[in-house]
Amino acid sequence: GNLYVNERLDREEMCGESATCSVSFEAVVQNPLNVFHVEVAIEDVNDNTPRFLQNKFQLEINEVTSPGARFYLGMAEDADVGSNSLQGYDLEANGYFTVEVKESQDGSKSAELVLRHSLDRETEQSLRLMLTALDGGDPPRTGTAQLWINVTDANDNPPVFAQDRYRVSLREDAPPGSTVLNVSASDADDGTNAHITYGFGKMAAKVLQKFTVDAQSGMIMLQEPLDFEDTRAFSLTVEATDGGGLLAHCKVEVEVLDVNDNPPEITILSLSSPVPEDAPAGTVVALLNVNDLDSGENGQVSCELSGEAPLAIVASSGGSYKVVTASALDREQASEHRVTVVARDRGRPALSSSTELVLEVSDVNDNAPVFEEAAYSAYVSENNAAGALVLRVVAVDADAGQNAWLSYELAKATEPALFRVGLHSGEVRTARAVSERDAAKQRVVAVVKDHGQPALSATATLHVVLAESLQEALPELSERAAGGEAAAAAELQFYLVLALALLSALFLLSV
Repeated sequence: GNLYVNERLDREEMCGESATCSVSFEAVVQNPLNVFHVEVAIEDVNDNTPRFLQNKFQLEINEVTSPGARFYLGMAEDADVGSNSLQGYDLEANGYFTVEVKESQDGSKSAELVLRHSLDRETEQSLRLMLTALDGGDPPRTGTAQLWINVTDANDNPPVFAQDRYRVSLREDAPPGSTVLNVSASDADDGTNAHITYGFGKMAAKVLQKFTVDAQSGMIMLQEPLDFEDTRAFSLTVEATDGGGLLAHCKVEVEVLDVNDNPPEITILSLSSPVPEDAPAGTVVALLNVNDLDSGENGQVSCELSGEAPLAIVASSGGSYKVVTASALDREQASEHRVTVVARDRGRPALSSSTELVLEVSDVNDNAPVFEEAAYSAYVSENNAAGALVLRVVAVDADAGQNAWLSYELAKATEPALFRVGLHSGEVRTARAVSERDAAKQRVVAVVKDHGQPALSATATLHVVLAESLQEALPELSERAAGGEAAAAAELQFYLVLALALLSALFLLSV
């Protein structure tokens, strides 16, 4: 009467997910013949392991997801029932997630991933965690699946420049197209959020015209020529913008280096021309200002005079120079002096410029008139008409202008009323008719004066012989020649003979 198991029982195959499982059959017993109804309850044993429908879960979770967020993972399957069925889930220890069991009305248990702490893709871009499903058997059976969590980027990081401030030097003769500097910024985000473009911030239009920046590489290049004398430094504001619109700024200080491209500039501030010839040595005749727009040695200037002139140049303060007389001037030797002022800087190579100074020397009455002859002799016949061809005295003056304007007068005479002299011509004429009562020998002193202040003068003595004929006058003239003036008398005799002949002819004609 024993009932045996004929083959291995499988409750899950026989009853599926039913909470209870039994097998009913009829048993026939003979002697005595009888029929028994038999119902065998099949009890579950923990012979099935919980099993996830997939062995790997992949989740994309944004790093800005708030703590407390839940992510459905589904549920594992366990063919066992009762306490041997799926009871819960376990998650590998980590700092961000836990797993919770969510039981539905039909008793099924699903797993939910719960975010406990904020994610940071820049700290940890992905997590690989082991998810375990447990049943209630003794010992329990488990099933596992890989949980791959990829932390997606949020634009929570602005770009960061390698330096907050860049400094670069650039020669002012750098040609347009020259590379100034390459700025660089990085972004800890990912994808488009990490894609950086470069540009200039708000700056003066003058600066924006001078420079350009490549949007992709951050390369700053020169766009227009520089001029140290115009602008010695530029301050550029460079912006880096990521794909999410976050900005970063840096400063680029561009120092312009001077190049010796400006020659000195000479400005004549004052020129005292003409200068009187009696000006003492050291008299300032010109003031100059020399300026060089360059800096350093390129802007240090020295000046010198080129040319032969009694002038010298003396440095003053603040780039000023004085041109002074180096010695006494003499207008009678040189009435004008021309010199060239040469200014040269200390650049390499040096640049220079020049300008010409023309200094006129004004006259000072420092030369007295001089008669051509110290003494004059003349022959005048008596009984001639008043105003008679006696003599002309001639004087010259080395001065100029009114200092050389000459006037003649008689200072002394044997017969003061007998002769007169032309004020400007120097012609000595008879003032009245010559008579027998007049002395045969007349001595007349002529004075010539210039118009200087004060006036300078000179005298000449005229010896006049009154005679009826040339033969009568010749002995007197010969005596004067024997006195040491033979050469002068011989010349004078020639003129006197000529004059007397003319006078005789006129006299006869008048008679």
